[in-house]
Amino acid sequence: MTPTGDRVRVGFVGLGNIGKPMALRLAQADAIDLQVYDVAPDPVAELVAAGAGAVGSVAELDVDVVCVMVRDDDQVRAVAADVPRDCVLVVHSTVAPETPAALAADGRRVLDAPVSGGPMGAADGSLAIMVGGSDEAYAAARPALELMGSKVVHAGPVGAGTRMKLARNLIHFVAFTAVTEAQRLAEAADLDLAALGEVVRHTDAITGGPGAIMYRTTTAPIATDDFWHGVFSHVAALGEKDLGFAIALADELGVDVPLAREALPRLGKGLGL
Repeated sequence: MTPTGDRVRVGFVGLGNIGKPMALRLAQADAIDLQVYDVAPDPVAELVAAGAGAVGSVAELDVDVVCVMVRDDDQVRAVAADVPRDCVLVVHSTVAPETPAALAADGRRVLDAPVSGGPMGAADGSLAIMVGGSDEAYAAARPALELMGSKVVHAGPVGAGTRMKLARNLIHFVAFTAVTEAQRLAEAADLDLAALGEVVRHTDAITGGPGAIMYRTTTAPIATDDFWHGVFSHVAALGEKDLGFAIALADELGVDVPLAREALPRLGKGLGL
């Protein structure tokens, strides 16, 4: 298979809440010749109306790159079994760490390329896409990836994209759990939870939220003459003070805050101090 002129032939399988807006980005791009497949007819019809072609099965895709955004590992494996072998298989689903390498074990060109940013990021092309795979496979898929994401990171060999996504989502869901802890504290203190949410979203948009501390390239202890030692010493001092106050308030109000109690002794060491 070869590109049609300067256009890259791309197949997209899985037109759900995130897959459909990702595929629509490709359908609207002059540089992409898009074919789509999904078991549900309505999103296929929407993609056809936007300029894509439709096929009756995964095996009928006549493309160079196949993007897959389905529910889980079992569905990814089922789709992969039918993808033509000369295609670059791009797995956008978040799968188990061992799945990408297993898909590539027989010599198939595979990119694991999970995404972060949700349906909103998919709709406006602002997804972060974390890619694992060979330079050659990445080069083949890159025109499509850059239309769907404004932050495309080639993280390393096959599996690296998935490992980066899992590390990213560890932050996401531990932070969600911390939010539920903070909400219980705020509710016990007779505060407006919706207003607290507005404050959190507002300030995280300014500071970068948890990502604000993620500039170092190592987790090793920081030398005292390192620039970051002064920065993170300040962060730790503020954090330990505020966590101490929050835990004291929780004790006063009878609210269980286990994550805060875990964070207090771990913050400084975790920062490398």
